[in-house]
Amino acid sequence: MGLAVCVGMLAELLEDDPEGAEAFEEDLAEANRVLAAAGLPRHAEPRGPLELDSRASIDGFPYSFIHYLRRAYAHRVLSPDWVATPLPDDADPTEDPKIQALLDGSESHLLCHSDAEGFYLPVDFKDVLFDEEDGDEDEDEEETGLPGGMLGSSYRLLEELVFVAPALGIRLTDGKLSDEEAERIDALIEDDDGLYREYMSWLLLYESARLSIAHKTAIVFT
Repeated sequence: MGLAVCVGMLAELLEDDPEGAEAFEEDLAEANRVLAAAGLPRHAEPRGPLELDSRASIDGFPYSFIHYLRRAYAHRVLSPDWVATPLPDDADPTEDPKIQALLDGSESHLLCHSDAEGFYLPVDFKDVLFDEEDGDEDEDEEETGLPGGMLGSSYRLLEELVFVAPALGIRLTDGKLSDEEAERIDALIEDDDGLYREYMSWLLLYESARLSIAHKTAIVFT
């Protein structure tokens, strides 16, 4: 089991799984409710086919991998000259106190998000949005509410991924990832060594954020 990161999900579901599309649109309605409560414009998810040219060769990774990336981001924020080195296999990145130091502020869209479900939307807002209405649940109905309880902005996620890139040795040009660098990072992931966990989660999230903004489609964690 692991985390799948999807873009263009509604268009795919409408083509292959109408019932799944209906359930997904209900989740999007919850996200729009949270946007409206914050005084932000609603998100209209594309319903037609999208040509999504992701340069990431994977579409998911083990749940733990995103925590390695979050650790790197926290260190980079608190120590701008910090350079990542691989954690020992028996180390738990979630126990790093620097992550908790930033979580207490609830400002980072990379850190303040469920690692199993939820959305980043191509809507430009500064602070992570929290669902202030608890989901209702009874014996006969499934829990309702915003999946993951927190809503992130694809724009802020992309900014944070660009910010952490130097600490991982990822070379960007004016914040942009070249095809050559994407290919190099993808090859490092396949080595299954060193910072491969950070590279895997960074590349998939970067490509997802890039495509989310370009095509105005949600990033979906499932």
